[in-house]
Amino acid sequence: MSVLIDRPNWPGPRGLLWSHLVSDVSHEELHAFARLLDVPERAFDRDHYDVPETVYDRAVELGAEPVPSGELVRRLRAAGLRRPKHRPAAPAPEPVRPA
Repeated sequence: MSVLIDRPNWPGPRGLLWSHLVSDVSHEELHAFARLLDVPERAFDRDHYDVPETVYDRAVELGAEPVPSGELVRRLRAAGLRRPKHRPAAPAPEPVRPA
């Protein structure tokens, strides 16, 4: 199992700080781990779960590896599991018309 969690540094709802929970093995592994923590599926966002600071210690106790945020993203990308937000495509250039 290779589930990673960063420190709860991200301000979020209810005045809590939030962490990102990911797997660098598979999304299936990540979903199974989230179920162990009783994290609802609605907390899943493309490639990670947003989890409140109240879950952090339990996640580490259950085997999540605490890592800095930058390492978490690097390992997610290296595993091919990063699913970034889609950005709107740039508009196509105007065709060049002969003068």
